[in-house]
Amino acid sequence: MAIEQQETGIGADAPVVSMTARASDKLKEIISKQQRDDLALRVYVTPGGCSGFSYGMTFAEGKEDDDTLIEQNGVRIVVDPMSAMYIKGSEIDFVDALMGGGFALRNPNAVSSCGCGQSFRTAEQSGTAKACAH
Repeated sequence: MAIEQQETGIGADAPVVSMTARASDKLKEIISKQQRDDLALRVYVTPGGCSGFSYGMTFAEGKEDDDTLIEQNGVRIVVDPMSAMYIKGSEIDFVDALMGGGFALRNPNAVSSCGCGQSFRTAEQSGTAKACAH
């Protein structure tokens, strides 16, 4: 997942998160392949990462009582209240790239982000991936 910064004001009536048509189409394709029309995309924020917070996306079978539910272009997105504070006004897109393609979150609340990604080792070197250290 890529993170992109965007310089825009966030209005009080801005949705928690929206999704481009391209991202919606890709999400529908993924859900269809899993034959699970009941799934929603859960978007969340967790403490950690080089810049203080990390974004995450996973599938959810439903929503929790305090989640925000967004239905757009035939897909459902759920966001918990804590995460909603940090991603309000964000847009999810799907980008094709030779390296790093996938779902991208454009968050107008982000003022900086870590660009180094993660280090890794090959099978011959064994070991596990490590987060960047700075």
